[in-house]
Amino acid sequence: MRAVRTAETAPTLHPWLVHAEGLRVRAGRHLAVDGLDLSLRPGVHGVLGPNGAGKTTLMRALSTVVKPAGGSLTLLGAPVEGRADLRAVRRRLGYLPQQFGFYPRFSVREFVEYMAWLKEMPPTATADAVQRAIDRVGLTAKADARMKTLSGGMLRRAGIAQAIVNDPELLLLDEPTVGLDPEQRLDFRDLLRELGADSCVMVSTHLVEDVVAACTDVILMNEGRLLFQGTPDDLIARGGQSDAGDSPAERGYSALLRRHRSNA
Repeated sequence: MRAVRTAETAPTLHPWLVHAEGLRVRAGRHLAVDGLDLSLRPGVHGVLGPNGAGKTTLMRALSTVVKPAGGSLTLLGAPVEGRADLRAVRRRLGYLPQQFGFYPRFSVREFVEYMAWLKEMPPTATADAVQRAIDRVGLTAKADARMKTLSGGMLRRAGIAQAIVNDPELLLLDEPTVGLDPEQRLDFRDLLRELGADSCVMVSTHLVEDVVAACTDVILMNEGRLLFQGTPDDLIARGGQSDAGDSPAERGYSALLRRHRSNA
């Protein structure tokens, strides 16, 4: 019997959980992501940008829903382009699209269980994982309610539950706070901070204040390209009193877009 070295049993560590070079992604015939360079480690990364900036298309590419049209993309240490079988990568992902489908007659628990099954989670671990995900999004009292009876905010929380049920290493949330009331948004920020301690979390949103409050890193996109990447403090520092916005973060955001457009 051969002795097993420590290096053979140690977990594989990747310097970047997301690494894109010259990434190009189409949305229909439109090149929505155009030559994007991006590298992300664990933490909570907020993705900002005006409508049409390419945020949703980027999230769809990182979730492996759409294939890149060019450049290179590596997720969790595995190159994506040219691969026919992405199941191993998808088992380690969590994804909440802007609009997600569900069977209206499913209960919340059945919906999250079904998504856990699609992610090929071990059956012996599924029940506990489903309950934990439901508890974390504050839907414990609604676990056995049918999806069709939920309010918009509750549906969004059910969507977050299915995205985190497998404790993903890469979690992608596209407009996750739509429909959440102010108290629920505060709870969601706490959850993001918790999740970002061990995972790479990307949150696409139009709410600059949510990004500043919960994210360790800010990504600003415009016209399919990376315009800015830095800390929330870096974003705030880019703005001044004369820039548009009701908060320092919003003024930093608008200042970056204004300067970019004036130089275009």
